[in-house]
Formats: sequence, C-alpha cells, structure tokens
Amino acid sequence: MRTLVSTVGAVVTVPSIDSSTILDGADILIDNGVIVNIQASGELVDEFDAGSNNDESFQYLNVGERAIVPGLIDAHTHLIWTGDRSDEVGKRLSGMSYHDIAAAGGGIGRTVRATSKASASDLLSIGLDRAAIARRSGTTYLEAKSGYGLETDAELKQIQAAHDVGEVLGMPGVHPTWLGAHAIPEGDTEENTVERLLSEQLPAVLDQGLAKSADVFCEPGWFSLESTERILTYAMGCGLSGRLHIDEFVDGEGGALASKLGVVTADHALQTSEEGRRAMADADVITGFLPGTPHMMNLSMPDIGSTPGAYTIASDFNPNCPSLSLPFAASLAVHRAGITPEAALAAVTTTAAKSVPRNDGIAHGSLAVGHAGSLNVLKGSSWEGWCLSPGHDPFTLTVIDGHATKHENSFHPVSTNIPV
Repeated sequence: MRTLVSTVGAVVTVPSIDSSTILDGADILIDNGVIVNIQASGELVDEFDAGSNNDESFQYLNVGERAIVPGLIDAHTHLIWTGDRSDEVGKRLSGMSYHDIAAAGGGIGRTVRATSKASASDLLSIGLDRAAIARRSGTTYLEAKSGYGLETDAELKQIQAAHDVGEVLGMPGVHPTWLGAHAIPEGDTEENTVERLLSEQLPAVLDQGLAKSADVFCEPGWFSLESTERILTYAMGCGLSGRLHIDEFVDGEGGALASKLGVVTADHALQTSEEGRRAMADADVITGFLPGTPHMMNLSMPDIGSTPGAYTIASDFNPNCPSLSLPFAASLAVHRAGITPEAALAAVTTTAAKSVPRNDGIAHGSLAVGHAGSLNVLKGSSWEGWCLSPGHDPFTLTVIDGHATKHENSFHPVSTNIPV
C-alpha cells in the first residue's frame, strides 16, 4: 500500500527545542510503512495523478491547509492492568500519602490483585482498547511496562499482551518493558523479592524474548539503590536496555544511580537534586517528565525548561493517572512547567525516539526519507496548536506506518475541507 499525504500548510519534519525544521507545504509518499519521498506541495500529486488515481493499492490524503507533525511517541506508560482505584483520590485529599494508601492495601498492590486474576485474552482486549484511545490522541508508538503482576506468570502475561497490541496493523507500535521490580509483594521482603526476580522471573522474561527494556521503581519504601543497581546491572548485562523510576516523592539519589548505570532514561525525577540532574545530563541519561502524575497527585510541577540535558514528556498512564493523551501532558508542560509548544513537540517525537526505539529498527519521531510513515494532521493550520486544547484532541487524522485513521472532530476548522 502506498499512501500520499499532501498539504499546503506547515509540516514540522524534525522537531527540536528551538530550531525545528518546518516546510511550507509538502507531499509525503509512504510505501510499505516507510517514507520514500518528500517533495514540495503538489509535485507528487501531479506525478501520480493522485486526484484520479483509482489504483486500490494507492491512497491519496489531501488535507488542504492543515498542519502536519510527526507521530507522537509515548515513552512511559503502564498500558496493561485492570481494576479501579478512583476511590483513592478522596484518601489522598484527606491527607493519606501514596505510601500510606499502599500500606493500607491500596496502591500498586490493589491493582496487582485485580490484574493477576485477568486472563490473557482480557488483558489483550484491554490493551487494544487503550491503544485505540492513545491513537486518537496522536500516539503512533509507545513504551508499555509490566509491573502489575509481580509474580512471574502474571508478569509474562502482561508483557505478552503489550507485545500483541503492537502487532495489530494500524495500532501504535509497542516497546515492552519488564517492571517486575515495581513493588514488593505483600508479606515478602525486599531481599527475597530481589533474589526471586533474578533467579526466576528475569530468566523467564528473557526466555519469552519479548521485553526490550528493564525498569525498577527506585524509591525509598520500595526498592533501594542497592537492590535497583543489582537488578538493572544483571538485566542490562543480559541485553535489556535500562530504565528507571526515580525521586518521585523524595530525593533518593536516583539521579546519581541513573548516571552510574548509564540507563537510557530516568523518569519522574520530581525531587532529583541539581547535582543529580547534571550527572544525568553528563551521562547522556534522558530525564523522563510525566506531568500528568503531579497534576493528578497534587504535587509540585517540575521546572522542565531548566533541565540541563535531554528530556521527554510522557503520559505515565496508570491507575492514578488514567490519561493516554500526550497533547494533554504537553499542555501541562507548556502552561505549568515553562516550555514552549515547540520544545514539548520535540520531547514527544525526536527525543522520545531515542528513549523508545522501534523494535524493527526503523527511525521514527521525525519525517524523512527512510523513516517510519507515521504522522498527525492537525485540525488547524498552526502546528503549535498540537498541545493547546486540553480536553479536545487536536488531530483530525493519524497515520501509523502508512495506515490512516480519521478522527471525527471540527475543533479549529480551516477553510479547506479534507476529502478523506
């Protein structure tokens, strides 16, 4: 299947913090899921006689004046879980901390109990529903963690479901991450948990062969610096890339550990010291900001704009932050954390692509020949509007590897109709 997308509007091909490459109109030809040609607006339309081309293997998408940006990449999600913890909001508002709620039988452990009872088919169905929601918000690729199984069989089911979601044509691709070290099972000790993870669960995950990364919830009260280093050193030595949850509630010196281990990304980092942030930047560790979580948890929003190194913005979709909208997360970053729409776009495209490489090795996060044919068409003619309408998805069309999904929406209409 060949897909030709044509606009006379702005096309952001390579987002960056303050010097994005932007074309004034373009024709983008996608063949077999990969961009094979980009020309000035109208040139490929004429070459292929697109307006009257009746070839069933050719799709022409004339989007008029609407702006185009690359497909969005969600670098931190907990996609596969079941259960409902909405009642915990009232507990937090009454003064209970995240740790207090977990100690009382809520939190991660509560979701683990619900998820462990779900069948593999149930988890896949849940994952597909959520992936479709993410696509509606412009996500074309995402990272998906396990961690709501804890026991080996349940963790393997989550990883399998995440992988299978990403294999469905037209759905966002998925980078599965093993997060067996998400919490210590009820009644167990940290030492015993670590021993079991290394001797039983990680070997099973490696035998399954689907996980691409390993992650640890490194936070006082969960997994210590020493346990985290032990788990990730082993996992990275076995070929998995390293990721971390750090310093969400207190500065637990997670930034220093992230730089020491050389992980790809260390996420949350709300309380990471300036010294820790600098160490991460010096070690080329990406800081993964998840602004939806402090918003939902009533925590202070980080000053993203002052970050010394590379950073991503991600949804952190989970039971406490049930949003898969990267435009919403980016809106929080723009309106409450001091960055521009341009910088936010880079954080969910070009930088996110470094955090979450595609499983097939094809480049993504920007629009260029040889890169994945994944993009978003905005509802309006200004590309900056991609993250400025919280509560309303900004896209009228999402293309994933050449497969287009039209979104019914008329927010920010422009004068030219879209004949698709």
